[in-house]
Amino acid sequence: MSQEVTLDLLRREISGEVIESSSRTSQRSDRVFYQEFAARRPKAIIEVADASDVSKVVGYARETGTELAVRAGGHSIMGHSSSDGGLVLDLSRMKGIHVDLEKRTAWAGAGLLAGEYTAEVGKHGLITGFGDTPSVGIAGITLGGGVGFLHRRYGLTLDNLLGAEMVTADGEIRQVDEENDPDLFWAIRGGGGNFGVVTKLHYRLHPLPTVLGGMLILPATPRLVADFVEVARDAGDNLSVIGGIAVAPPLPFLPEHIHGELVVMAMLAHAGESSVAEREVGRLRSMGTPLVDTVQEMPFTGMYEGEEGPFQPVAISGRSLFSDDFSVEHAETVIASLQSATADMNVVQIRVLGGEVARIPADATAFAHRDRAMIVNVAAVYSDPARRDEHEAWVEALQEQVRVGPRGAYLNFHADDSPQAMRDLYPGSTWERLVDVKAKYDQDNLFRSNHNITPRP
Repeated sequence: MSQEVTLDLLRREISGEVIESSSRTSQRSDRVFYQEFAARRPKAIIEVADASDVSKVVGYARETGTELAVRAGGHSIMGHSSSDGGLVLDLSRMKGIHVDLEKRTAWAGAGLLAGEYTAEVGKHGLITGFGDTPSVGIAGITLGGGVGFLHRRYGLTLDNLLGAEMVTADGEIRQVDEENDPDLFWAIRGGGGNFGVVTKLHYRLHPLPTVLGGMLILPATPRLVADFVEVARDAGDNLSVIGGIAVAPPLPFLPEHIHGELVVMAMLAHAGESSVAEREVGRLRSMGTPLVDTVQEMPFTGMYEGEEGPFQPVAISGRSLFSDDFSVEHAETVIASLQSATADMNVVQIRVLGGEVARIPADATAFAHRDRAMIVNVAAVYSDPARRDEHEAWVEALQEQVRVGPRGAYLNFHADDSPQAMRDLYPGSTWERLVDVKAKYDQDNLFRSNHNITPRP
C-alpha cells in the first residue's frame, strides 16, 4: 500500500466494501447485540471479503494510527466490536466453510455465527461445541474460551481448535497451529483478539447425531438451587448444564403464568446413551415440579432453535468469576439480592465445569482456569444506561458474596478491563507469557480494542 494511505485508495485495493456515509454507517453500526453501542459512529466500516482485504485494512490502521475494532457477531459485552471515530473491520461476509468428512475437521470463515456453523456441520451428524447463543460469532467465542452445551464431554471450543489463518499487525497472513507459530497458537486460545485478526478457523468435529436437551424451568428455593448445582456437578461428563437464577422476565419464550416468579432456568444437553441420559436428566427434573420442560431427544442443531432470550438488550453490567462451591447460604444470598434488584432483568448464571475441561493441562492454552468447579456470571440487563452506576454496584456487591476460592474471571462474559480484572483473566505465569507473545507480534498494540494485554515498553 502507498505511503499516502487514504480510504479512497483502500476502497480501490480491496474486494470488499468501504462504507463511509453517515446513513449507511449508522445502519451497519446497528449490527451489535447491545444497543447502547449502536450509537457509536466509526470513521468507516469495512466489510472485508478475504484475508488479503484484512491485511490491507490492518496496514491502513497501522500506517495512519487509526483505532481498529474487529466485528463478526457483535456480541462484545464491552462494545469492543464498535468504534467512535475509528475503523470497524467487519468479518460478516466471510462465511465460507469446508467440511472434511474423512478427517472430521472443518475450515470455517470467521464471519460465521455459531448457529450457522452448527447447522452446516450438523447436516453430516457432526458437531463442534460453542456456547448457548446461535448469533454469537465463532471467532470471538473461540478466542475467549467457549463454554456451552458440550464442554464437559468435548472440552471448550478453543480445545477443539486445530489451527487458524490470521493476519498479524505487520499485515502478514499466517497459518498458525502447533507446528507454525506455536506460541501464537497458544496465545489465541484464550487471549482473545490481542494478537491479530483471525480470518479462518480449523476445528475438530465430533459425531453426535442427537442429544437429550432443551430447557427445564423449576421454582427456585435456596435448597433446590444448591442441590441443582450439586447434581449437575456430580453427573457424568456427557451432561452439560447452564443454569440461571432469576425473577422470570416477561420474555416471549417464557409462559405468562411464570412471569415475576423466582425460577431456575436451565438449558441442558446430554450427549450420552439414552438410558443414562434419561436417568441423569431425571434427577434434575425430580427436584421440583417443572414449570417448563422442553427437554427431549433432538438433533444437536435443535439446541439453537427458537427464541434466544432478551433480543438486543440496550445495556448490560456483568461480571464473571470462577468459584469452587455454591452452597445453600450462597443461594440464599443470591435470591435475596435478586428480589431487591432494580434492573429490567437480573440474573445469576452458573456453568458447571469439570469433565474434559479439567483434564487438559492448565498451561496447554491461555485459558488457565482448568481446575475450577464452575463459572458464575452476575448480570443486570437494563434499558436506561443513565442508571449504570446503580446496576454496576449491585453486580459488584453480589459477585464478591458468591466467590469461593482464588480470584478468576472468564473473558467472554467479563465487563471489566481494569488492571485487577486482567490479572483475574490470566492467573500466574499465563499473564507473563501472554505479554511476551504480545510484544513479539504486536509491540505497538495495534490490536487494543479488546481486554487488552499491553506489551512491555
